[in-house]
Amino acid sequence: MRTKKEIKFLTKLLNIEGIKVISHRQHEGIGIILQVEGIGKESNCPRCGKKSHRLHQNHRTSVKDLPWGENFVFLEINRRQFKCEKCVKPFSEELEFVRKRRTYTKRLGRAIIQEVLENDIHSVAKKGVVTTEEIERMLKDASKEYLKAKPSEVKRLGIDEIAVIKGKGNYCAVLIDLEKSKLIGIMDRRKQEEIREVLLGWGKEILEQIEEVSIDLWKGYRNLVRDLMPNAQVVADRFHVMAQINKELDAQRKREKRQVEDLIKKAESSEEKADQEKILEGLKKSKYVLLKNESDINEEQKAKLLQVKDVSSTLKSMQELKEKIRRIFEQSNNWLVGLLKLGRWLLEAKKYFPDSQNTIIGWLDEIIAYFDYKTTSGVVEGINNKLKLIKRSAYGFRNFENFRVRCLLTWQFDC
Repeated sequence: MRTKKEIKFLTKLLNIEGIKVISHRQHEGIGIILQVEGIGKESNCPRCGKKSHRLHQNHRTSVKDLPWGENFVFLEINRRQFKCEKCVKPFSEELEFVRKRRTYTKRLGRAIIQEVLENDIHSVAKKGVVTTEEIERMLKDASKEYLKAKPSEVKRLGIDEIAVIKGKGNYCAVLIDLEKSKLIGIMDRRKQEEIREVLLGWGKEILEQIEEVSIDLWKGYRNLVRDLMPNAQVVADRFHVMAQINKELDAQRKREKRQVEDLIKKAESSEEKADQEKILEGLKKSKYVLLKNESDINEEQKAKLLQVKDVSSTLKSMQELKEKIRRIFEQSNNWLVGLLKLGRWLLEAKKYFPDSQNTIIGWLDEIIAYFDYKTTSGVVEGINNKLKLIKRSAYGFRNFENFRVRCLLTWQFDC
């Protein structure tokens, strides 16, 4: 028999408002079982709202709670049933700390979700506190509670994608609040129709308040913004422009390397072969020094870059043009200055970067907007990197919806 002092101590230790501990027992291999009930002597009828103190019957149920140290804790609750004097019908009292038809307390659910967001479902389930199915149920409950709200204060939006399975061409579209560095939407495919549906769900008022949208060089995103966000300036991500230029530069490097290798095979004299092998030596292992920002390479890499330039005048010109446009993006502080510098660059680069030139001309308005807004993909890339980590640890999620919920809760769950 427990003393009043012990019961009072256990009630305080349990720390659930309106609940007192009646008894306590411990079972080896199971854990601590606390028999609890409500302190109040009455409850409100859910139909008419009238308070009733007329006890109809007792109904006992067990739920899991936060562990105490290494011991699992189970609450054996007396969920009393009252009879409403007005409706003349019985009703069960509401338990604020347990959701209806759930076998665990709300606070245990919050703690488990926090663990899952930091790890993965299987590793959390292995601890034995809750099952995989219960964890998925917790995530669904949390999604209903936290993910219903519309992103009411978005003014700067980022739209990008992440590969679902690397190399397979499957992409998830992601929506990001650039000011708050926060993920606010994720769809299982990068399709205009699906993204449009999500954006329209935000409502006209929210879409009209968006001032800027940062995107990569995909026309589908641009068309969506133009259709749905009349007050938004589309800003092309400068890093995707640089990626296009680097792609063309690297294609030329590969092309020249293949040509030299073919010439070596066809060389008719040792002298001719030696000349081509010298060129090949300069081109070997040159990708990094050609594509990396020149200001970020070390002395050894600078020497390699000089070697590449010495054997290929075309790669020399292309690398210098690549560096020139990078400085234009970094140093131009308004759209007019940026436009003038970009125009001169396009004239110089026409011979070497025909594909990039066409891309820049086709996206000129969105690219020069960067010089005013200075929005980069830094925030987007940071979120994408975190999404990739979640994806790698998400083998415990059975479908995309569970993955989506976990991703959104990572930024929106408030424990």
